[in-house]
Amino acid sequence: MIRTEISLFLKNIPGELGKLTDLLAGANINIDAITIQDASAYVQNLFEARGKSLKRLASSASYSSMRRDSADFALIRLVVDQPETAIDLLKEKDYLFDSKEVVTIDITNKPGEFTKITKKFGEEQININYVYGSVSDSGGKCLFVFCPEDVTSAAKIFKDGY
Repeated sequence: MIRTEISLFLKNIPGELGKLTDLLAGANINIDAITIQDASAYVQNLFEARGKSLKRLASSASYSSMRRDSADFALIRLVVDQPETAIDLLKEKDYLFDSKEVVTIDITNKPGEFTKITKKFGEEQININYVYGSVSDSGGKCLFVFCPEDVTSAAKIFKDGY
């Protein structure tokens, strides 16, 4: 299923994630999936993109500053049950964020199920940029979030399940 993922930066200090989740909970917005990483990995991707393209995306001083400052921030990616409401709320509270379409798939929690899905992506020649998910007790369902290069094509191959 195609859903909206919200990506935002938070200060990497105690309490910031609690403030965000409290804000969402106060608006009765449920977090269905979340991943958190320090933003330095994101900035490292910018450095790598610059190297591949041979184009400077920012000045050398900006790169040095971004690399140093990025450890002070966390990159949060989340999928919520009410993305439009969450986006409006984040705008209202002046959060720095972006949103994009991703594919979410409910997977049975047993060996080989994740393999079936990743093989389908490969068979259809759809690259996966990143993935994160949840786990449950054995036999339960897990929600995995995939960010493929072609969201529409990926959603089509999983519309009837995997």
